[in-house]
Amino acid sequence: MSTTLDATALPAASGERLRRNPSEDWIAVAIGLGLTIAALLLHRAGVSLAWISILPPPWHDTAQIGAHFAQKWPQYLGQFVFWSAVVGLVLPRFGFRTGAVLAGFALVYGLSLAVIVLGQSAFAVHYNLEPPLVALLLGLILANTGAVPASLSGAFRVEFYIKLGIILLGATLPFTLLVWGGPVAIAQASIVSVATFLIIFAAARVFGLDRRFAAVLGAGGAICGVSAAIAIAGAVGAQRREASATVAIVIVWAIAALFFLPFAADALGLSAGAGGAWIGTSEFADAAGIAAAQSFGGIAAHAGRGTADQAVASYTLIKVVGRDSWIGIWAVILSLLATTRWAEPGTGARAVRNRASGNEVWTRFPKFVLGFVIASALLSAVAVAVGPAVFKADITPGVVAPLKGLRIWAFAFAFLSIGLTTRFSEFGAIGWRPFAAFSVGAVANLLIGLALSTALFGAYWTAIGH
Repeated sequence: MSTTLDATALPAASGERLRRNPSEDWIAVAIGLGLTIAALLLHRAGVSLAWISILPPPWHDTAQIGAHFAQKWPQYLGQFVFWSAVVGLVLPRFGFRTGAVLAGFALVYGLSLAVIVLGQSAFAVHYNLEPPLVALLLGLILANTGAVPASLSGAFRVEFYIKLGIILLGATLPFTLLVWGGPVAIAQASIVSVATFLIIFAAARVFGLDRRFAAVLGAGGAICGVSAAIAIAGAVGAQRREASATVAIVIVWAIAALFFLPFAADALGLSAGAGGAWIGTSEFADAAGIAAAQSFGGIAAHAGRGTADQAVASYTLIKVVGRDSWIGIWAVILSLLATTRWAEPGTGARAVRNRASGNEVWTRFPKFVLGFVIASALLSAVAVAVGPAVFKADITPGVVAPLKGLRIWAFAFAFLSIGLTTRFSEFGAIGWRPFAAFSVGAVANLLIGLALSTALFGAYWTAIGH
């Protein structure tokens, strides 16, 4: 669900089935829910996570921000130690050396801090230099000029950062909003998921591509990018190079949409909620989508068309709660088709060895979505127990605000890592037919998403969160 390809997720032999590693989801869930529970328990004991969730304040001149760091540097040091411990304990589980991971994360943290500081400046606010876009551009420049040693890449784990950030996002969104937005979000996400998949699949077949490759391309555009490409490639028995090509195409379109969608939504005068919903139906990766939603939310807020939180909330309902949940459904449907309709007995060509079962939905389902829902439910239960007045006056500053700060940092690491792991040189060998097939669906996706987010459900999305 990120825009990057994790080489460890793909087997070395091109004929082997491709499957995503579910352990990363569970680790992100454990850490995200652990932080949520810790925030609640610490607050009850009279302390909070605010000390390690510190963020640079808005500033107008260097003396102002310099004074902040002169006073608060112990907190930033503690924050760096905390995140280094998390990353140092988690990422080596995926085959990376601990020393290289910690060295790489020092770079990620330092650059993320610089980007957030810049984003808080009056200059950045005036020129709409949103931190997600700045982080992505900085990462792209460093990655494509050879300025970052390859040995540090183990720390650029986009999927882990974005999954953790989304779970923490759940702790800052009321569960009542998820229940209320569920029918609309699921309906819109379902329309887009089905339509985009069918359009890309049909276009790929017209261009003469194999059905398995067409299915992987369709899933990459309809659901959640990289994870969908790898999961569906495993479900249908596609070749490794087909999953890799889909990943590269998703990266190109996700980055293009990241820059295009916020400014297009602003040019169309969309409200924060409607723009976030359009981004949720039109982006192809969670990390890029979060970046685009945050960027547009900031622009819309400055223009008086809602709040940044509305854009992120509507995006999350559509993309995370809605579209991402389709990965298990498509895996079952396509694996059944591949085993019963697409196999070529006697030829031996890419015989599909996997069998669909009732457990396939659970196997393929993105577990971090459960973490998102549980985190939201925990905070909502607290809100019901203490009442809205106490929640707003006490729980929000003591629990929700620190978790939101940690979420901002996790997303910052993800945005920067997208750029640091994207190499433009890898896009040249894809060929025009897969890219053309995907592009047909991507354009249709943009138009369908805009119509749904404005004409059909526009009033709902504009009022989201009120």
